[in-house]
Amino acid sequence: MRKIVFQLKPVPPFRLDLTVWALRRQPHNLVDRWDGRTYRRTLLVQDEPMEVAVTQTGPAEAPLLRVEASNCPPHLECGAILTRTLVKMLGLHADLAPFYRLVGADTWLGPLVERFRGLKPPRFPSVFEGLINAIACQQISLTVAVHLLNRLAAACGPAVLVEGEPWPAFPRPSDLAGLSPDALRALGFSRNKAAAMIEVARSLGNHSPDLKNLDDLETSAAMTRLLALKGVGRWSAEYVLLRGLGRWSVFPGDDAGARRHLQARLKLPEPPDYQEVSRHLASWRPYAGLIYFHFLLNRLADEGHLS
Repeated sequence: MRKIVFQLKPVPPFRLDLTVWALRRQPHNLVDRWDGRTYRRTLLVQDEPMEVAVTQTGPAEAPLLRVEASNCPPHLECGAILTRTLVKMLGLHADLAPFYRLVGADTWLGPLVERFRGLKPPRFPSVFEGLINAIACQQISLTVAVHLLNRLAAACGPAVLVEGEPWPAFPRPSDLAGLSPDALRALGFSRNKAAAMIEVARSLGNHSPDLKNLDDLETSAAMTRLLALKGVGRWSAEYVLLRGLGRWSVFPGDDAGARRHLQARLKLPEPPDYQEVSRHLASWRPYAGLIYFHFLLNRLADEGHLS
């Protein structure tokens, strides 16, 4: 095994801290780690777990990232594979200049976007991880959901040892496909969620046509495919479209927290329903998902997690 070090140059402006917080969502996230300077994660490179550390060495307007990866098998082109993964996960090639121009003069959205300038839209490294996260988060608080996902990673994900401590990767479909629902119930998941997660894992393991080539489908067609899956409703499908497939136009309109934030921003008498959310965001539809991420960061800032 070997260590590799390389650099990545994001499209400016870029802030690693804001983007990582939008990815990890909670300070106790075990899979996506942040110590205030360095983002760390165990990533799988052709099923080989590797410890990856990413640090920003240039300012937001001239960003440069230093990537250090350990446990790289000598027969793999780890740098090229990790580059593709990190570009996707951290939105490094996303050019948000049109978004900034669109919202710059808006009285309620402009100041929020300026506050978090440099945030890029993050993505889970796989649709599978997006689906499992969506199912886990249904109808419970995000705090509890991330605790459950931590248990899932610790119990089922391949890990690397870092100073004697196991750092787990997010489980692969093969790690869950052979489990019984009772095994996931022991981690705290409901029976319905456990069954849905295992079915998704088995479908991906069997190369189900329901999940094949989702990246190549139009958003409406991908939505239809996702809704056909056991345990996936409208909120979960939209969550996966945004966080798993990078469809920036999608704002999960059933998200209670985001609806409350929209209510506060627009000074509405009560949280808008699904149709009202769509109507209020119509002017920003190509970038509605970016607004969702800015709402998330605003909540995290209010809770004192952002410096």
